[in-house]
Amino acid sequence: MQLNLKNSIAFFDLETTGLNISKDRIVEISILKISPNGKEEEKTLRVNPEMPIPVESSNVHGIFDEDVANAPTFKEVAKGIAKFIEGCDLGGYNSNRFDIPLLAEEFLRVGLDVDMRKRKFVDVQTIFHKMEQRTLVAAYKFYCDKDLNDAHSASADTLATYEVLKSQLDRYPDLENDIASLSEFTTQVKTADFAGFVAFDEDGVEVYNFGKNKGKSVAEVIKEQPGYLNWMLNADFPLYTKKVLTEIKLREAMK
Repeated sequence: MQLNLKNSIAFFDLETTGLNISKDRIVEISILKISPNGKEEEKTLRVNPEMPIPVESSNVHGIFDEDVANAPTFKEVAKGIAKFIEGCDLGGYNSNRFDIPLLAEEFLRVGLDVDMRKRKFVDVQTIFHKMEQRTLVAAYKFYCDKDLNDAHSASADTLATYEVLKSQLDRYPDLENDIASLSEFTTQVKTADFAGFVAFDEDGVEVYNFGKNKGKSVAEVIKEQPGYLNWMLNADFPLYTKKVLTEIKLREAMK
């Protein structure tokens, strides 16, 4: 089944130095952009992370320090990536919890404020886990009857994710072929930041989603416990989370 698109959607996958959204860096990004008319455009880039790649990470994705020594830095390719995905909704595998938050962090690190909040996100892993409880390799075999021989290659994973989503739409008649519907289906918790430290309650109010203030209004905590906000802004939280908190603080100060 072909995707029913109102906007272009960019499926993407990141290979990174590790799994820490705040600290780790991209070493490879692959993007497959699908236009409403069915046109497909692919871009794959190796990136110099400007830090050593831990051997345990290299053993997973097969990219070592020498492979990216002469590659451009993310700062050098950021504007091109932002332009390529401009106006696109975003899709991936485990992308809501990892790839999208980490990409947002990388953009902010180089001073590029790419507004991704107006986009819709489709996480193919969430569809798979809700329906079958498996991994990407198993999903590819289950839905497409193909072996994912190059698993953990960004390009192979991106293409497999796109193919799996189309097969999921064929298999599950209850899944609506509409990006807004798929985005809602794959969004498990509505959050204000990508890392999930700040969520929205049932009234659309930003609340903390962790720690001693879990469930409490961010705005109220800012007023009652100003030191808590200062702690978060100075601690090892993602830049995008800090951006959201600063926006709430400024908004409340204007009231």
